[in-house]
Amino acid sequence: MVPEATVAQRPIAARPPTPLRSRTPWRLSDIDYGAIDRARVANDSTLFTLVTMASFVETGSDLYAHVLVSYFDQDPEVAGWLAQSWEHEEVQHGAALRAYVEHAWPDFDWQSVYDTFFEEYAKTCTVPDLEPSHALELAARCVVEMGTATLYSSLHDYVEEPVLKDLAARIYADEVRHYKHFYRYFRRYQQREGHGRWRVGRTLAKRMFASRDDDGYCAYRHVWRATRMGEGSSVERDYQAFLDRVGTLARRHAPRELPVDMLLRPLSLPAPALTGAKAVARTLYRCWLHA
Repeated sequence: MVPEATVAQRPIAARPPTPLRSRTPWRLSDIDYGAIDRARVANDSTLFTLVTMASFVETGSDLYAHVLVSYFDQDPEVAGWLAQSWEHEEVQHGAALRAYVEHAWPDFDWQSVYDTFFEEYAKTCTVPDLEPSHALELAARCVVEMGTATLYSSLHDYVEEPVLKDLAARIYADEVRHYKHFYRYFRRYQQREGHGRWRVGRTLAKRMFASRDDDGYCAYRHVWRATRMGEGSSVERDYQAFLDRVGTLARRHAPRELPVDMLLRPLSLPAPALTGAKAVARTLYRCWLHA
């Protein structure tokens, strides 16, 4: 059991996040879990919940990968990259985060709680839940990768424990690279399908907030049941409090401009429209961060 605690008390005035360097491909064996400094993370319940939620969603990503491979089964290049590269790396993220949780918070029964999460989560990963066209689904995937890159960049900047800091940087680099692949494939399909900017923008905004509300709440609910549920407790109230704490973290540690650029890129806006579009995108981004 993780003691109840808020985000570690640090000044919340905005400052530029710590720059992240590009990373080369890595393996689980590159992470030295034996070097984890548990004293730096053991009592941070917000960090425990955030890392555990991420480990659940990342571990279940193979299910979503199979759905995407099926959706793009007529395109050997996209389906091949999804099956051979993207799925492998996403599942590796889940395994790496799981191992971190099990080392840093050994009293938490990761497997049994994950099993209950996955039983529910699996029901949401079906082809009918994807966007109605390939280009729009690839645009939606750009948003998801933007979100995960933001998460791991924020996590890297927030944590002081060296092993988790290093792991977050590795995953961040993977997510940025994944974004570039999805964006390249989006451009190819967009040339064929020719969706208007309004339609693409609606897809981006919809997936942006669905990722936070659906996957996040599902993962949180199962962690909450295992660690917080008791007389007088409320998962809805506790989830809102958790989002407030994460919002405090994000206001200080999330990157500022790169996610906005990643969000706008699929719209292919002309230069004169970018200033106004960036203002709107920054507002959406702040709402998504729960600022």
